[in-house]
Amino acid sequence: MADLGYKIIDADNHYYEALDAFTRHLEPRRAKRCVQWVEINGKPRLLVGGKLFRFIPNPTFDPVAKPGCLDAYYRGNNPKSLDMRALFSDLDPIQPGYRDRDARLELMDSQGVEACFLFPTLAVGIEEALDHDAGLTHDTLDSFNRWLDEDWGYHYEDRIFAAPMISLMDCDRAIAELDRVLERGARVINMRPAPVPGPKRRSPADPDFDPFWSRVNEAGITVAFHSGDSGYGRHAAEWGEQAEMEAFGFSPFKLTLGVRSMYDTIAALVCHGLFARFPRVRIASIENGAEWAPGLRKRLAKTCGQMPGSFHEHTDETLRRHVFIAPHYEDDIAALTDAIGVDNVLLGSDFPHAEGLAAPLNFLRELEAFDDGDVRKVMRENTAGLLVAPSF
Repeated sequence: MADLGYKIIDADNHYYEALDAFTRHLEPRRAKRCVQWVEINGKPRLLVGGKLFRFIPNPTFDPVAKPGCLDAYYRGNNPKSLDMRALFSDLDPIQPGYRDRDARLELMDSQGVEACFLFPTLAVGIEEALDHDAGLTHDTLDSFNRWLDEDWGYHYEDRIFAAPMISLMDCDRAIAELDRVLERGARVINMRPAPVPGPKRRSPADPDFDPFWSRVNEAGITVAFHSGDSGYGRHAAEWGEQAEMEAFGFSPFKLTLGVRSMYDTIAALVCHGLFARFPRVRIASIENGAEWAPGLRKRLAKTCGQMPGSFHEHTDETLRRHVFIAPHYEDDIAALTDAIGVDNVLLGSDFPHAEGLAAPLNFLRELEAFDDGDVRKVMRENTAGLLVAPSF
């Protein structure tokens, strides 16, 4: 383990949900319409909204893939074109640190990790599966957040900062849930990089949602947009692809589309004036990669030059004040730094996922061209800054 002289803060750690994560606090009469376990061909599976939930094919996570086992694949190195089963190789029994917070602290100690943002594995696919019904969506996510608080805590030992899930489908309920998790000490919330579902899909920066963003602005809490099912399968379907998202069930076309949802989400927040109305709102893009960011910065700057009266300031200034990005380890991090500045780049290991790093400190290998001060910013200080309300 590298001796940096300090411990790192990881903006992208994960747990594997307990079997009752969605149901422990869910009213039984709602379960059949929200989330329930069933047995299919002798295997436990999840039904969400009455339909088989294919987002994760192994929802019990026992056994589970080894952390970082897809490293070469995500670097574009799969010369034999092996399928996912072969790339995963042998699975491991689930480890205590993936489901128990005290065991996780011990694991973090062994990894040189002082603190982390902690995100779901299954739950990032739930809103899309229930997007036909706001009530079911909020019932399910609110129930999930109560489980999350009990099992992990929103600020456990000031080291584990688990992010509750918030949907904007019903703005009043979103505000009520935000207030509840703020009272419980949440430092970061998790939202979906996607249009808000409803009779008509809308930008999350639509003025109808301003009461929610006003509360975020007042609290100074960080809003993480973590990758998941953003519903962009519907666009792939227009090109003849399967609309449903299934983790690791990729097609070449969907792989090439990449993380368009995050590009679109940040474009909407900037162009629809969210940051002009709410100057203390900070957005963290987590596990959406960074390849989209330089192109978006360039496109926004061009648009700003064409129609400067449509923006309250130059878009470069907006991005650097409000948007923070945890790149994939295989991304061009120097290009990201050129686009948004080193102060806005976050370490995100995605541990313990197969597509992440085998250990968070391995991210250092991607920063060999950075000086010690900038390495410390990426590996610790930038994420630490998102744990406290902004001073501006």
